[in-house]
Amino acid sequence: MIEEQDTRILAHLQKDGRATNQQLADEVGMSTSACWRRVRALEETGIICGYAALVSREQAGFAMSAILHVSLERHDAKFVEEFVARVTKRREVLECFATTGDADYHLRVVVQDMVAYNKFLDEFMFRIPGIRYVRSNVVLKEIKTGVALPF
Repeated sequence: MIEEQDTRILAHLQKDGRATNQQLADEVGMSTSACWRRVRALEETGIICGYAALVSREQAGFAMSAILHVSLERHDAKFVEEFVARVTKRREVLECFATTGDADYHLRVVVQDMVAYNKFLDEFMFRIPGIRYVRSNVVLKEIKTGVALPF
């Protein structure tokens, strides 16, 4: 169970991952040494699993985003393992979820443009053995995106 002080630390780090330990300690009302120890403990237990910069997709040249609904022909280990291994290696695939419902997997993909997306489908997705179908939803507008948990 995460303690209240830890949730305050996590909430602040999700807003500003570049905060110094002194800034973080001041924000959450702790001494710098106690704050540092708690952050280290959160890192060691894997609750904090890394730090990253949030980059504007469009400003970085990735004008197109799509959600793919993927269903496999069979769910035996061979096809599932190969699908997962291939998808996790592709940089265009930002997220991949095994899901219930009509599709077995949902992927969030970003590319430069429609030409790059078509190439991604033709040269990668459609060549993975065992796929029954791939359905695409092109993202027209991002209404809400985020990675912060709701502490």
